Amino acid sequence: MNQATTVVPSTQIWPLIRYIREQRVILDADLAPLYGVETRALVQAIKRNRDRFPADFLFQLTPDEANALRSQIVILKPGRGRHRKYAPYAFTEHGALMAATVLSSPRAVTMSVYVIRAFVKMREDQAANAAILKRLAEIDKTLLLHDGALRDIYQKLRPLLEPPPPPPRPEIGFHIREEPLPYRTRKRQK
Repeated sequence: MNQATTVVPSTQIWPLIRYIREQRVILDADLAPLYGVETRALVQAIKRNRDRFPADFLFQLTPDEANALRSQIVILKPGRGRHRKYAPYAFTEHGALMAATVLSSPRAVTMSVYVIRAFVKMREDQAANAAILKRLAEIDKTLLLHDGALRDIYQKLRPLLEPPPPPPRPEIGFHIREEPLPYRTRKRQK
């Protein structure tokens, strides 16, 4: 299979999508191999067509953001000229599609469909998770209301549910009473 027809499934694209500046994006170094070009070729095409990429399609990472990404990777690639001189570009869903149209290679056009599907699938998963979290919050709220009502009912029923106190037990054994018994006179026998 040649490079133009090799397709990467969406499940392999999902790990490449990152969450930066509260947006789901894919970095230029991850997008370029998917589209079958070198990163520098992708960046050059973007710079030549900068007017097609508004701020909500593409942005360049700040040095702090780039350093944070580099520290996550831990090991830099060895060799001269292997490190990036400039901060990477981050493409949103629409920016990744626009990059494919700017490159206009058969591989870029084919892969753009899979990249967009990966973004859409992630958005659907996030929406499903949000719906589940909303439902759990509603259940939790309902339980809190029920818990208060159940607690009140329990407090009112508890005296009725408790067994009556046991009757006093008779004392066993010899006991000395504190008060003396009345004196009895006995008849003397003669």
